[in-house]
Amino acid sequence: MELLDASTAPLPAQKHFAGGDPGPIVAALATVPELLGPALGFVGPALSAGAIGVRAKEFAILRTSALQGCTYCIHAHTTVSLDVGLTPDEVRALRGELPLEEGFPSPKERALIGWIDALAGATGPVPDDVWTQARAHWAEHDLVEISVTVGATMFLNRFATAFQLPTAPDVLERLAAEGMS
Repeated sequence: MELLDASTAPLPAQKHFAGGDPGPIVAALATVPELLGPALGFVGPALSAGAIGVRAKEFAILRTSALQGCTYCIHAHTTVSLDVGLTPDEVRALRGELPLEEGFPSPKERALIGWIDALAGATGPVPDDVWTQARAHWAEHDLVEISVTVGATMFLNRFATAFQLPTAPDVLERLAAEGMS
């Protein structure tokens, strides 16, 4: 897919290029400007810190991306996760490279990751044991928020994977420096 830039984006999409390169997702969505605004209007709030906080949101985004096998999103959110304070072991555990117990000794955080896994890695209702464990540590509104984040991430995972969106060279360099290529 040809990614648009400021000189090739249609007029309704131009505002998204005003600050420079908006990244491959926006550059791809700009090919259909009538979807660009609504898609970003949903995805932006779904992925932002929200009431649950940036740490939990990055759990959801990185873990979902790993379960879905979205290389673009795994790369991008590995660096974001490190930037917001997750440890390298936490990131590796979310990526499936370490057992969850090694990265997350907290039962509360493992319960949230169990919820994310049930949403992103399976079909059907959340199993009763996962529901019980999650509710023991998280309020319903937190689980609703994280569920919307997982859904938005799955949309972006499918989109980025289908169009084979490229990872930025600076992200690849950072991953190599962190030993997480």
